[in-house]
Amino acid sequence: MDLFAADAILRPIPFEDGQLAWMPQLPLPWSNAEVMARLIAETAWREETVVVYGKRHLQPRLSAWHGDAAYTYSGLRLEPLPLTPLLETLRGAVQAATGQSFNSVLLNYYRNERDSMGMHSDDEPELGPRPAIASLSLGAARTFILKHKHNKKTVRVDLTDGSLLLMSGETQKYWLHGINKMTRALQARVNLTFRKII
Repeated sequence: MDLFAADAILRPIPFEDGQLAWMPQLPLPWSNAEVMARLIAETAWREETVVVYGKRHLQPRLSAWHGDAAYTYSGLRLEPLPLTPLLETLRGAVQAATGQSFNSVLLNYYRNERDSMGMHSDDEPELGPRPAIASLSLGAARTFILKHKHNKKTVRVDLTDGSLLLMSGETQKYWLHGINKMTRALQARVNLTFRKII
């Protein structure tokens, strides 16, 4: 743990109409590579179909939903799988770092540079009006893009291997976020977004 001490501080990012904080390395009991390899091997990944502007599309990534309750977004209802011992450990580490409580996690597996996440807000009613969402990234670094809904300001955060990003306050009310496809070759990335379903 001492190796990560300097990187294991959640620091605020200057940000209007919301709250962002970032930690370069979440303290974990295993290496980032071991955690990622286990998540890829142990997760029941699915390629879901979502509705965007009235049309059905396969998501350009694999995903899985674990936790205490179902979750609905983009016309898709996810029934929860139970938290595994590995996910319980990761949740504990995330809760210790953020001071927040989470009961569910959405896992996304970006297999290469062609997998992406469209611009959206996590503003579903079951998350509450000011949700805290903690995003743990493992593997290849990707740029997380936030765009303000009203003044079109853009904020970019490089989500590096082992990093933790916390979105809270009114971030989901005022901002969209997503991850673009890339043209240069990239290795795989696994991202876990911990949430509290109310």
